[in-house]
Order: sequence, then C-alpha cells, then structure tokens
Amino acid sequence: MSDDTKKPIDIKKLLKSVLHFDSSDLHLVPGSEPQIRIDKSLKPLNLPILHAKEIEEMAYALIEDKQKKIFEEKNELDFSFELENVGRFRANYYRTIAGIACAFRMIPIDIPPLEKFNNNPIFKELVKREKGLILVTGPTGSGKSTTLASMLHEINLTVNKHIITIEDPVEFVHTNIKSLFSQREVGSDTSSFATALKYALRQDPDVILVGEMRDKETISAALTAAETGHIVFGTLHTNSAPATINRIIDVFDAGEQAQVRAQLASSLISVISQSLMPRIGGGIVATQEVLIANPAIQNLIREDKVHQIYSQMQLNQNETNMTTQTDQLLVLLRKKVISKEVAITASNRPEELMKIIHSM
Repeated sequence: MSDDTKKPIDIKKLLKSVLHFDSSDLHLVPGSEPQIRIDKSLKPLNLPILHAKEIEEMAYALIEDKQKKIFEEKNELDFSFELENVGRFRANYYRTIAGIACAFRMIPIDIPPLEKFNNNPIFKELVKREKGLILVTGPTGSGKSTTLASMLHEINLTVNKHIITIEDPVEFVHTNIKSLFSQREVGSDTSSFATALKYALRQDPDVILVGEMRDKETISAALTAAETGHIVFGTLHTNSAPATINRIIDVFDAGEQAQVRAQLASSLISVISQSLMPRIGGGIVATQEVLIANPAIQNLIREDKVHQIYSQMQLNQNETNMTTQTDQLLVLLRKKVISKEVAITASNRPEELMKIIHSM
C-alpha cells in the first residue's frame, strides 16, 4: 500500500494503546516509528515509520485553532489534555529539520498518596507547616510533579486550605476534598508565573504551587510569599540541595545577594532533590536527597557558606531527618535494588560513592 493510500494512525488510539505498556512517554519524530519510554529506556513500537505530514495531522487533531496559531508563530507548544476513560497527558510540539515532532508524557488521573512510592515519612510533617518554602528539584522526568501532587493531596486530605497552583501546563487535576483548589495555567489563565504570583497574594491563598521558578522575578515573588504567611511549593532543574540554593542566589545581582540569602535562610523549609533510575529486574526507583533548614543550615545560607551544607547534611541524620543522595544510593545497593553501574552513573558525587563501595 502506498503512503498516499495507507490508513492514517489515530493519535488517540495510539495514546491509549501506549498506556497498556505502562510507559511514561510517547515520541513521534519524522523518519522513525513511534517510540515509548519504559523504565527510562526508549523502545520502538511495531508500527510503520512516520512521515512529517502524518505527524502534523495527528498533532493538529489534538489542539484548537488558537493553539495551532501559537505553535506556528513560536515553533514550540506546551499543553496538557485529558482523554476520557484513558488519562491525562502533557504534550510538547516542536519543529525539527524534518518537520513537526511531538513528545507526550503520561499523567495519572488518580493522584498517588505520599506513601505509595516510598516517599520519606518526613514529607507528611513538612506539609503541616503554615509558612515557608519547600522545593522539589531534579532533572526533567525525575518525578517532581508527582511528588508535589502527592504533597498537595496530603494537605487536601487533612486540612481546609485554599491552594493556588500556577503551572505550565496544568498536569495533575485535584478534586476538592477538604481543601479548595484554584488551578491556573500560564498562557491561558495568566500571562506568566511572576504575574500570577503577584496577584495570588490578593486571592487569599494558604498554599501556593509555582510550577517552575525559572527567573529572578518569579523567585523573588515566591520568597516574598513564603515570608508573608504562606507555604510555597516550587521546582527547579537542579540535581542537589546545595546546587539548588546556589542557583536561587546566583539569579540575583551581586548587590542583592545578601538580602536574598537572608530571605532564603528565614523562609526555606526543605529542599528535596529527586532522581529516578532503573531497578534490577525492571521498573524504576527514586532517590530523594532531603535537606531540612534547621538553624545550622540557616546560618550557612545567611553567611554565604553554602559549600559547607553537604557536610552538615551528613551529621546526626537520625535527629535532623536529612539524607544525602549518596546515603540513598547505598541503601538501594545494599538491598540489591539497583546495580553498581546504575548507582555510579546516577550519582552526583561518584568519587565519594566509589570510595565507600570499595570499602564495603
């Protein structure tokens, strides 16, 4: 059958079938068959190679004229959508030299409780705080959105709060249980994270989620909100707790950094740095480096001694509830959950980890 007469692929049926493989992502790229990501590895589906025109037809079948116009102007489009009786998806359309390509991320409709993925028990205590800043960080695809959704879900199950989320795009959709949710999407419901944060303070929030703290204006507004009686959740693309603190401070000019360090020292509750890696025998497992802003950590931030924070995180962990990524990797290695090669590749401090492994 020629390319002109073959039956086009139904994108909705393709997305539905991909869920049966328990995959996290679907990729449509010109010149390749559709591929899915399972346990962090890409695997091609047994389908014909896609041409640019086919992908364009599938892509445009999911969006409205307004979104199509944005994509054709900017050559990039982020959005989320829900297929009835299937699930929610986060999508990104982009152009390549061969034509339109698409990446779809699967989002569970049911928000997992904190205990489902063996999250640190301290998370349930952190979300009880009345004000301050909780950051969940990590690379793309590390499960940050799921962890944050689970933390908000815990609040929703237990207390009456007004929770405002500012996301690009909205991923998990929360149902009001005890709390009241106002979920806003950058681009369609507000012009920017910083603008939404500015007006959020006039909307009587108790809790604010900032989908991404990507610029100086947004970070400044988040710090102010955290200082003024709100609990603020945010994300950054950093791979460790000390790197997260440095990233926030370095966004500001030298003359502003002392004030920012003081704000961060007084408002920070915790930094949770998360990564996902393949299990032995299949599946994935998370490591979560946890920093808790106790008085010692606050002093190090205030005095511009961020380089000493890692050493502080290693001390008296039973009392502080802190843990480093190296600690987490060693636990998984001893339990034979991950391989030595995976641990070393995933480690932020491979030399430290290898030294400990060789002494075991």
